[in-house]
Amino acid sequence: MKNISLALSFSLLQVACSQHTSNPQEDVNPVIKLGNLEACKSYSGLPKGWLESETSGMVSIQGGSFNIGNNHAYPEEKSISNSQRKVDNFYIDATEVTNAQFQSFVDATGYVTEAEKQGEAAVFIQPDQTVNDLGWWKLEKGISWKYPWGKQAKRKILPNEPVRLATLKDAIAYADWLGREIPTEEQWEYAAKSFTKEEDVAAEHQGKHVNANVWQGNFPYQNEVQDGFPDVAPVGCFEANPYGLYDMIGNIWEYTRSPFSGNHDDHMGNHAQIKTEFSNIANNYTIKGGSYLCADNYCARYRASARQSQEANLAISHVGFRTIKNKNAVNQK
Repeated sequence: MKNISLALSFSLLQVACSQHTSNPQEDVNPVIKLGNLEACKSYSGLPKGWLESETSGMVSIQGGSFNIGNNHAYPEEKSISNSQRKVDNFYIDATEVTNAQFQSFVDATGYVTEAEKQGEAAVFIQPDQTVNDLGWWKLEKGISWKYPWGKQAKRKILPNEPVRLATLKDAIAYADWLGREIPTEEQWEYAAKSFTKEEDVAAEHQGKHVNANVWQGNFPYQNEVQDGFPDVAPVGCFEANPYGLYDMIGNIWEYTRSPFSGNHDDHMGNHAQIKTEFSNIANNYTIKGGSYLCADNYCARYRASARQSQEANLAISHVGFRTIKNKNAVNQK
């Protein structure tokens, strides 16, 4: 992450105000009716028909072409020579995978996450005095998806919060259990941009208008909590995008299966290779969407085109995931 001027921040936010391209799929009926505090706080964390349907809790996305990246933002987002990409039809989770969904996976399989095996994970600790860049991250013992604040903490996870502190390997294991995959960066960004295929899409949080869970104030020292959440929020507390997808911007970063290699190139991730040769391939993968730690004065990556590198085997407190299923892999009954 890098410091960014307010001038660039405002220019990125202006991009978010671009008009949507008309599309016959617009104004879809959401598969999960969330989008406000009352609904998200009362949500069980399990979509209707959970484990009864292979696409339970997923939104059907019609494939098409779009321009990946943003040539007016950070260097790693640029795609000068190969910007137009095409994706096929697919399904994608309407929300980030919740603790309740991940718990059902653990209950069914006995799966133990990498953080639980390693006995530690990376957590954000808000500093009370000036620290060096990234000095707010600490490796803490006993931290895992079950205990993001430690085993002795009074605060416990909620079933409707996104599961965090899972590595990419953990996420793939969950997706495999459901017969799904982790999205490529192309699929994720296409879904996040929804009908605005040519432009970026960003959180709006100037003044009192906040439409995503991001940091308000001087990061990392002052969090004004204008959005009502000092850190992670339950899924779906903010309005869905035009596809009916919640929290594509903000709340937590989300894994993709695309290796991170600087700016955009042709290698967007091979699911089979990741599963069979996990220890022999790139360790840094692309995460998308920004998180509750992204602020105007630092990061400013609460945008659909924003991308960042994440170590595949490091469990960290502001990263989670959602899954996809290619439509040609769905059983036609």
